[in-house]
Amino acid sequence: MKKKNMTKLISVMLLSTLVLAACGGGSKTDSTDSSSDSKKASGEQLFRLVVQQEMPTADLSLGTNTISFSAFNNIYEGLYRLDAKSKPHAAGAAEMAKKSDDGLTYTFKLREDAKWSNGDPVVAADYVYGWQRTADPKTAAEYAYMFALVKNGADVSDGKKPLDELGIKAVSDYELEVTLEQETPYFDYLLAFPSFFPQNKKIVDEKGKDYAATSEASVYNGPFTLTDFDGAGTDTEWSYTKNDQYWDKETVQLDKIEVKVVKEAPTSLNLFQDGQVDDVILSGELAKQMADDPELVIEKDARTSYLEFNQRDEKSPYHNANLRKAISYSIDRDALVDRILGDGSIASTGLVPAGMSFSPEGNKDFADENKNVLTHDTKKAKEYWEKAKKELGIDSFKFDIVGDDTDSTKKVLEYIQGAVKETLDGVDVTVTNVPFTVRLDRGKNGEFEVIMGGWGADYADPSSFTDLFLTGGSYNRGRYSNEKYDQLVKDSGSKNAADPEKRWTDMVDAEKLLMDDMGVAPVYQKAEAHMRSSKVKGVIAHGAGARYDYKWTYISE
Repeated sequence: MKKKNMTKLISVMLLSTLVLAACGGGSKTDSTDSSSDSKKASGEQLFRLVVQQEMPTADLSLGTNTISFSAFNNIYEGLYRLDAKSKPHAAGAAEMAKKSDDGLTYTFKLREDAKWSNGDPVVAADYVYGWQRTADPKTAAEYAYMFALVKNGADVSDGKKPLDELGIKAVSDYELEVTLEQETPYFDYLLAFPSFFPQNKKIVDEKGKDYAATSEASVYNGPFTLTDFDGAGTDTEWSYTKNDQYWDKETVQLDKIEVKVVKEAPTSLNLFQDGQVDDVILSGELAKQMADDPELVIEKDARTSYLEFNQRDEKSPYHNANLRKAISYSIDRDALVDRILGDGSIASTGLVPAGMSFSPEGNKDFADENKNVLTHDTKKAKEYWEKAKKELGIDSFKFDIVGDDTDSTKKVLEYIQGAVKETLDGVDVTVTNVPFTVRLDRGKNGEFEVIMGGWGADYADPSSFTDLFLTGGSYNRGRYSNEKYDQLVKDSGSKNAADPEKRWTDMVDAEKLLMDDMGVAPVYQKAEAHMRSSKVKGVIAHGAGARYDYKWTYISE
């Protein structure tokens, strides 16, 4: 890649992360600097936090969701960490990597004062092992595909090459070398993402099948350690405790973070107003009711929630594009986000969220490239339904939508249910709400007709979304397949990877094809409305990547 173009693309990506980065601390406009204000901490340094779902896993290699990744970002640490503006800085690495002229080889000098919570030093071999364990097909990690950009990564995760041929090696205890398959402009951001964190092989081997099953069954190298965690998918209370072994512990002000799972927004608000918790998520009418409260914080997310249609069976009616389009055109997304969610979420115009990625020429938002496909149009919906009936040889149709059991998802699915039934004569819709972990399992196993899922950007680039729906992709839950789409996505990651403009066009065309085909039906871009106590300062929320970072959070009474 020409140096000029490389610089241009990186600057575009940096801008995109800056747009979505958010800092919260008692107001809608708080702009906490992660490097300052630590001396203002006062009172008990305890942060009491409510989340809406159980943690599905505490295993770094198996994490796939916001709850787990936010935990990982605070109890572990990689080579880099994102700052308050979502810019990567050296963390486990002593300094930013030295890169070869061709952009393929990264050499890292590691911090010699970095330790695991049991006192073991964090060494280069821990990174090698962590990457290999996640890429190992025996681990069955759904994020193994992310290592395809590392030399031999695809072949290793497919079992075609041994683990030791993955492009990462320990030159010495404190020097690490990584080789990529091709120059990757967003690689620095991945180094701050949990899938690329180190793991302690001694502990993994010692704990065996029980590794990370509870908080005591792992060791940690982040600002905090996981405590009081009794089981993935079931425990509704756990905590993060300041890690005395952390190399930068003097920066960490909080002594403890207590996490409680509460799925009902009214209950969460009551707990907040009673002073029992410091941070809760609101939705719908409650968010609107609290709109003028100075402790309301709106945090936008680079996350799209969408409907997937199960096309795994060759006889599935969802292979019919007109049926998929009829359902999608029935949904008034603007009304949904305004009347039902009311939390700052915005209607999707495509798969890739707004405010995340901008073109190398003209600085155009990717979300503006393919508008007018996800509009609400009852006339079109009815026309597509009539076509679908003829093609499928049916007069009526009934289907079920699976989704989470949170207040917000229940209301969203009830709205979609009503909109489709009202628009399409002869169509009946049922809704099945299940716990988060059950929804994940049902999606993975194909146990659904239509499912409300979603994706939050792992890094601020359209490929974090377009890669999802490649044929056979592990996150392509409905098994949508289109050869032309596959080729466009693959070209953006290989043939045209060194040309920012062609790469951009490939991804735009891929999304357009997916939306024209309605392979999935994006519904809304998520935002979260939080009630957060004004005494809580320095909460950092990233639009892309692991969501929350509490390293710089503190209490100021």
